[in-house]
Amino acid sequence: MQLARILTAPLVVDVRRGAVADLGVLLADRRIVTEGRVAVAVGPGQGDGVVAELDMRTAQVFRIEDGSVDAAIALGKRLRADAYEAVAGIGGGKIIDVTKFAAHMAGIPMVAVATNLAHDGIASPVSSLEHESGKGSYGVVPPVAVVVDLDRVRSGPPRMVRAGIGDVVNNLSAIADWELAAADRGEPVDGLAVTLARTAAQAVLHQPGTVADDEFLTVLAESLVLSGIAMTVAGSSRPGSGGDHEILHAIDQLYPGAGTHGELAGLGALFCTYLRGDERLFALMSACLRRHELPRTPADLGLGPDEFTKAVLHAPATRPGRYTILERLDLDEREIAVKVAAFTAAVTSTGPSAAPSAAPGAGPGAGPGAGPGGA
Repeated sequence: MQLARILTAPLVVDVRRGAVADLGVLLADRRIVTEGRVAVAVGPGQGDGVVAELDMRTAQVFRIEDGSVDAAIALGKRLRADAYEAVAGIGGGKIIDVTKFAAHMAGIPMVAVATNLAHDGIASPVSSLEHESGKGSYGVVPPVAVVVDLDRVRSGPPRMVRAGIGDVVNNLSAIADWELAAADRGEPVDGLAVTLARTAAQAVLHQPGTVADDEFLTVLAESLVLSGIAMTVAGSSRPGSGGDHEILHAIDQLYPGAGTHGELAGLGALFCTYLRGDERLFALMSACLRRHELPRTPADLGLGPDEFTKAVLHAPATRPGRYTILERLDLDEREIAVKVAAFTAAVTSTGPSAAPSAAPGAGPGAGPGAGPGGA
């Protein structure tokens, strides 16, 4: 009889000021490295400055210019050919994703050293990489350790820190979509993965303070790590990716550069929550995004209602086989346009009653006019 399960999780999660200076000690003390053959991957941003602070004179530094599949494969080949014991990816999401993929390819442990908190890829088993047709998600072994230096996070653009808030809070929408798939399609839901993802989102949703506070940054960093672990437990991105991320990927494809990953995730989650008719969560999520100066309407991203409508229409095609509120409603372009207009009005109005109420007796995810052909 199986009474427990073994979980893959980081050996170390170190979130504090000055944490990066102890990277060499972490690698040695945790026996991640025994002979000192360490590679360090850095980007064009803060990476070089971080390397200068490290007491790791024997480490080989690789400079990563972009977040592409080609860059990840090239790094993976170098790591494998030169028999490195471990690799540390130092930088933002692109550098960490490239390094995760390369480490997986080379079969060596990877340490994520985050210099911003823009999204939940810090500890996740997924690398999001650019290719000829846009972006793709690739399954990888998650980092063996995660280091977040709050000094480095503070020195980066505040926008990149705030973006991570949207990517964590969106877990609540993703979980609702997962539960919807269970109710409508019988898709299995992993309760532990849901617990981790929901706890992370609720911590940020209700945490006072701003990105200027160490306490808030610590909670945000820990929540991003928890979200990544939730995906590892689930064996997929389900705990943090539903209709919200379908919309995100659609905007990325149709209107590149409209917003960061976390900004798009937050807006997508707010819209999907509106579609589900969850009035309470809609109000809480909208207030959180507003408090942290994140986009809440298409106009906040410079998108018109017609552009956002086209993105929502295209969204299900970005993740074939994933069932969310978008697939359940199966709205046509005209119906989506009506919903977008009503959503924008709800966001810009005052009071928690702006979101639609679920129709009496409606099942999970159903709001007024929720079925195909609804207004």
